[in-house]
Amino acid sequence: MQATFSLTKQIMIAMIAAIVLGTLTEQVAQNWPAFQHAVQVGLIDGLFWLIGKVFIASLKLLVVPLVLVSLICGAASLGGGAQLGRMGTKTIVLYLITTAVAITLAMLAAYLIQPGVGANLESTSEFAVKESKPLMQVLADIFPTNPISAMADGNMLQIIIFALLLGVALNHSGEAGQRIKSNFEDWNEVVMKLITMLMKLAPYGVFALLFNVFAEKGLGTITELAAYFFTVVIVLIIQAFVIYPGLLLMLAQLSPVTFLAKMRNVQLFAFSTASSSATLPVTMRTVEKRLGVDNKIASFTTPLGATLNMDGTAIMQGVATVFIAQAYGADFGLTAALTVVAMATMATIGTAGVPGVGLITLSMVLTQVDLNPEGIALIIGVDRLLDMMRTAVNVTGDAAVSCIVAKSEGQLDLDTFNDPDAGAVEAES
Repeated sequence: MQATFSLTKQIMIAMIAAIVLGTLTEQVAQNWPAFQHAVQVGLIDGLFWLIGKVFIASLKLLVVPLVLVSLICGAASLGGGAQLGRMGTKTIVLYLITTAVAITLAMLAAYLIQPGVGANLESTSEFAVKESKPLMQVLADIFPTNPISAMADGNMLQIIIFALLLGVALNHSGEAGQRIKSNFEDWNEVVMKLITMLMKLAPYGVFALLFNVFAEKGLGTITELAAYFFTVVIVLIIQAFVIYPGLLLMLAQLSPVTFLAKMRNVQLFAFSTASSSATLPVTMRTVEKRLGVDNKIASFTTPLGATLNMDGTAIMQGVATVFIAQAYGADFGLTAALTVVAMATMATIGTAGVPGVGLITLSMVLTQVDLNPEGIALIIGVDRLLDMMRTAVNVTGDAAVSCIVAKSEGQLDLDTFNDPDAGAVEAES
């Protein structure tokens, strides 16, 4: 029976089942301590914890080799430094623009809805705020001193820089460079095959991850911070279904409907993992095989987006900053708002694409506008659910920018983009 469903449908069924069963489990456990203990030990901290951990670990296992190999192949295939520089400029500028738009929309929505007015300021949990690095240090840390160490630590920006430099060097090394490039292209095929194999296990990993979230949290935390929660959700929806499609239509004359239909699988995956980095293999495969972006472009824009493009995180930071300011009754004028836009945009540079990292960078933004970072404790209860949603927005932005850049460079296969069945992965028994 499983073979009759596409991978997207399987993941959707797994998500719905996990949310429903997890919420019911949480409700029953409140009135039945023995059942709660059995579920906690046997499933949440036992079987489903193991399945979720193994699934995420398997995804992360592929991230470093995927980024390294695909970027080397992409950079080595470009005509020269001018093309790489032009493409890099377009990509980075688009990512920064979409992030600035996202944070601006978030703050405007927060000003209109005023989610923090009348909120209770008493912190109900402890939150240890990690100190963020100064911006200059972040920029300096982009450049690696030891590529092996960067790969071992999963430092994506350093890996990107090293891969680009090595790819450019291969492009200018004659026959020797072509031989090594051919070897990397073979590795790229093998890594993509690994991704295809792993995708068949996705529904099981998704179910385990989401069941644990809802079995522990339930839906109760949403009602406590409903105004804040739904303000963030509204802006996330606008960013994913209005801003990105609008840019695709205006800058690349591409169908937003076709784009969004092909992105469902990636969005579901990102929602379940809450990690742009873990979703990167799925994003890259969809961008290449389903949306028709040439590997030379996709291998550059998507890894860069998983590191630089954090529009969903920026939205959370914009709403959260205004929410905390309103909750404290702090004076939050135009200067503070502009500071938040600038800081939240720049804070996304080098942010790790892992669950919960937005709360850490939020502390830096709050400090810059003289708000107490302890206010983060007010929103931490619903942040896990929002983290899942904003990750889905992040990967949508990565794919949209990839399509726009590819179209501008003449590296987008329109037949593939417009074919609804192109690159579709059907589940196999």
